[in-house]
Amino acid sequence: MHDANQRGKVSVVITCYKYAHFLANAMDSVLGQTYRDIEVLMVNDGSPDNTDEVMQHYLSDPRVIYIKQANAGQAVAKNNGIQRATGDFIAFLDADDSWALDKLEKQLALFTSPQVGVVYCDVRYMDENGAPIARTNQGLHAPRRGWIAEHLFRDNLVPFCAAVVRRECFEKVGVMDTSFRMGIDWDLWLRMSVHYQFDFVDEPLLNYRVGHSGQMSKNYAVREEDTMRIMRKFIADNPQLLPPALIKWAFAYSYCNRGYHYRRIDLSKSLSYYLRAIGTRWNHTDAYVGLAKWMGSAALAPFGIRR
Repeated sequence: MHDANQRGKVSVVITCYKYAHFLANAMDSVLGQTYRDIEVLMVNDGSPDNTDEVMQHYLSDPRVIYIKQANAGQAVAKNNGIQRATGDFIAFLDADDSWALDKLEKQLALFTSPQVGVVYCDVRYMDENGAPIARTNQGLHAPRRGWIAEHLFRDNLVPFCAAVVRRECFEKVGVMDTSFRMGIDWDLWLRMSVHYQFDFVDEPLLNYRVGHSGQMSKNYAVREEDTMRIMRKFIADNPQLLPPALIKWAFAYSYCNRGYHYRRIDLSKSLSYYLRAIGTRWNHTDAYVGLAKWMGSAALAPFGIRR
């Protein structure tokens, strides 16, 4: 076991809404950590299932704190856990995911400099039944170390439940912004990236479940709106931090993503986003590639063919 155990207590905030059938797996993966100096704050976000029944098996463990609230959403639930936490570090886990048993030990070992505020890890993806899904984080989602604000602004590359955070980071930049329904982690990382460095463990220590019913990330319209708000808020709060060319690239990239999404379901809206991307950054190659594909889709649409 590493010297990580001398770095202080970790508060693990787990939130649960309609995921009681996954919860025991999440709880066991935290309570079984090789890093022993932990407390677990399990926040029941007004879940209408048998979350209470599942949690009865864990309440005898003095490390477990069970918090119940009326349903208020992810941001409020996580903030509730953060505010009750007493650890030197705070980590997060959603009830449908789980950790490798040495996750905290390996991540705590990288907090060797006070400038490092967040340490995250690679992800192992799985389906609803826990079967592995082949997926790698490349391109914009490739892991970065150090001062990563410019990389983060392009797209969120830090999976929320993969991160361990110094408590002082929250004292510096605040907690989750409850005005956002989606992207609360991206907004948080952006704010922290102004003041702290990030580090990375190149191992898949988070088991992340995708594609099952009820998953918040499926709500595209809300994510689309909140993405724009997060980007504009960050620019307004840090007007001199990012190069103008990078800002234009990021907005054009975001518009292209929307053009791609709507090409199968709303050709008019898709076209508007590709044109907006070109208007934002006239030489954005992906916008022209997307526009060419849009023309192909438009030509096939009268025949009932979607591509």
